Amino acid sequence: MKKLLLSAFALLTALPALSQRPAESVRTFRSEAVERCIDRVANSIADAHLRQMFIQCLPSTLDTTVKRWSRDDTFVITGDIPALWLRDSGAQVWPYLPFCREDAHLADLVRGLVRRQLRCILLDPYANAFTEDPQAVDSTWIKDIPRNKRGVFERKWELNSLLYALRLAEGYYRATGDATAFTDGLWLEAVRTALQTMHEQQKPSRQPSAYHFLRHTDRMHDTQSNGGYGHPARPCGLIASSFRASDDATVLPFNIPDNLMAVSVLRRTATMIAEVNSAWSLADSLHALAADVEVGLRTHATVHTPQFGTVYAFEVDGFGSHLLGDDANIPSLLSLPYISDVSINDSIYQNTRRLVLSSANPYYFSGRAGAGIGGPHIGPPYVWPMSIIMQAMTSTDPAEQRACLRLLRDTDAGTGFMHESFHADDASRFTRSWFAWANTLFGELILKLTADGTRPLSIAD
Repeated sequence: MKKLLLSAFALLTALPALSQRPAESVRTFRSEAVERCIDRVANSIADAHLRQMFIQCLPSTLDTTVKRWSRDDTFVITGDIPALWLRDSGAQVWPYLPFCREDAHLADLVRGLVRRQLRCILLDPYANAFTEDPQAVDSTWIKDIPRNKRGVFERKWELNSLLYALRLAEGYYRATGDATAFTDGLWLEAVRTALQTMHEQQKPSRQPSAYHFLRHTDRMHDTQSNGGYGHPARPCGLIASSFRASDDATVLPFNIPDNLMAVSVLRRTATMIAEVNSAWSLADSLHALAADVEVGLRTHATVHTPQFGTVYAFEVDGFGSHLLGDDANIPSLLSLPYISDVSINDSIYQNTRRLVLSSANPYYFSGRAGAGIGGPHIGPPYVWPMSIIMQAMTSTDPAEQRACLRLLRDTDAGTGFMHESFHADDASRFTRSWFAWANTLFGELILKLTADGTRPLSIAD
């Protein structure tokens, strides 16, 4: 009987997913440029199920998560949580940047999100998520210590939150050539605030930080140790972060993927500020911080292992302690060529990639349904499709890319959408049916592999 059920499930997941894209009348935004791309690229995908997944996933952010939009104020939720995460919202619209030059309304939407994110940074640079109403007092985490300001949904200090906001701003400017969003003072004030915050988090050991966080919870990864100040850190040029991209607490304060992303983002932001604002002193300060972080990375970020050679650590503390492994959320070690200037051919990255995609990574899970990286946010043995997408995104091997696409197709539980995670032994057991970041990231992967529809895509060996 068990074999029969498994066979039935395998047959179900092999069939094309029924369309679950929202009806046009209830979609929250429509981009003609994105719709034309969907038609063009879909024709290049041979597998019917995978084709339907692309048709549903690429526009997921536009279809379902745009609560409001204008040239000056766009609010994008993550999906099933009605708040704006700096990281998630920036990542959700990132794949749409190439379409902005041919779609003025889409460009306005992204411009409005950039402007909203800059105001969020000024409201509280240590917060990761914000309410739609800047004056709202949200009751979700009202017992967190210290208490959230009005307009703040959650105040978890994640270095990547600021980095994603700066990345989106620079990406929007490069994609559109539109400097008007960055010339009224809001941009420079937000960058200065972000820079000051990062400097504050190059913190000395055993002294109170400018930030602390405590939550009454039964989940150790949802709060910080030592009265909310976290594990001690020794100054080494790196920037401390209390929480990871998963919103889970760091074990050691210096998250290496965040800091590698910081070097890239700080330098790009500095170049943009010099071009657009002629703010030479601020640009120099951004370059100087990037150089400090780079020195810290050179000294502390790598570890020699007997099995894999020299690899990047996931977290360090400046005292010599290090944590090996990876988390599915981005930035991650696996995602470094996607999110930073680390080359996909870098030998240390390739060593690290072999480690994190193996049982040597404590959060790499393998089962009857599939294998991939998870994390403590959901826990064992749940694999995150985001990690499988990133495995394909950072691969130069067509066979590996095809295997990842088949795995993504076969673990969607027949929905045609990405989920937050699925059980390694049973893909019908998944978390979050509405997770726009993973959906849009999947669409971005298909765009890359098909070169926006100019190459046919087949997943057959």
